[in-house]
Amino acid sequence: MKTILTTTALALALASAAQAEGKLLVYHWFEYMPQELLDKFAAEYDVEVVMDTYDSNEALLASLKAGKLGSYDVAVPGDYMVKIMADEGMLDTFEPSEIPNFGNIQDQWLDVAFDPGRKSSIPYQWGSTSISVNTQVYSGPLDSLSLVFDPPAELKGKINVLDTAGETLTLASLYAGIPQCSSDREQLKALNDLVQAAKPDWASFGSDVAKDVLVSGDAAVGMIWSGFSAKARAEGAPVQYVFPKEGMIVWMDNVVLLKDAPNRDNALKFMNFLLEPENAAAVTNYAAYSSGVKGVAPFLLPEIANSPESNPPEGVKGVFVEACPQEVQVLYDAIWTNLKK
Repeated sequence: MKTILTTTALALALASAAQAEGKLLVYHWFEYMPQELLDKFAAEYDVEVVMDTYDSNEALLASLKAGKLGSYDVAVPGDYMVKIMADEGMLDTFEPSEIPNFGNIQDQWLDVAFDPGRKSSIPYQWGSTSISVNTQVYSGPLDSLSLVFDPPAELKGKINVLDTAGETLTLASLYAGIPQCSSDREQLKALNDLVQAAKPDWASFGSDVAKDVLVSGDAAVGMIWSGFSAKARAEGAPVQYVFPKEGMIVWMDNVVLLKDAPNRDNALKFMNFLLEPENAAAVTNYAAYSSGVKGVAPFLLPEIANSPESNPPEGVKGVFVEACPQEVQVLYDAIWTNLKK
């Protein structure tokens, strides 16, 4: 009888292991991964891929803090959020030898401040955050963040703002000439006053609808990610992406290996898969951003490679969103909470 029980227990353990080996649990931004690529990975590695989505870096962090850590294998945070998640103990580490395509990472994205030496992450896509304007509604100068924070009469009430504190407050800081992560009370008051004064001119806060409201015409100006702007143009919206004189946000999204990933081996296989030039290009062709992987150029669609959103003019200022110290971040959180009331 003891032999039967042991054999049964072993069979159950093997069945459980086989099930674990056959899954990949992804936590990802919405509308940012072609289903065909997930299907390709699933077929190539005989893995069932399950993907849930979020609409901001802050939503990702809040969800993991609320108990979702251990429910996913990989996530795709922005640059500053990688550091925050690492500081919170949410990330696992890997050795480059565990990802054979690690050498495909472009040199400029290999040793990054938010993950020195790439111990927990690989590059996914990078782009910028600025604004797009319907040129049939507004024919004035397209060179300033004032179109969101101090808009002309024809744009008032027709503005969509991203529902993400990091990017919205960083763009406001650029417009106001206030350094990021300032703890100066006068500067923080000026930032708060700026966004509060602008709020009545905004029609909506929306990240997942940022493209759609420009396509539908419900918004004439939208704070938006560069790839979403390109997609809006491709869908017929008469919009132009703005490279503001005050500056814009440059960002990189990254695939991270999460702590307590239930399918760590499959997570590493997936990260390696995404570092194949053809697969990285498939994401770029779908999302209209830029890859951090060597060798993608031959696989890019011409309209993506030549997109105006991905080819800014010389001299445009770009900044990364900074991860503020906790004692400073609470001050920005208060400004954001007050703005969203």
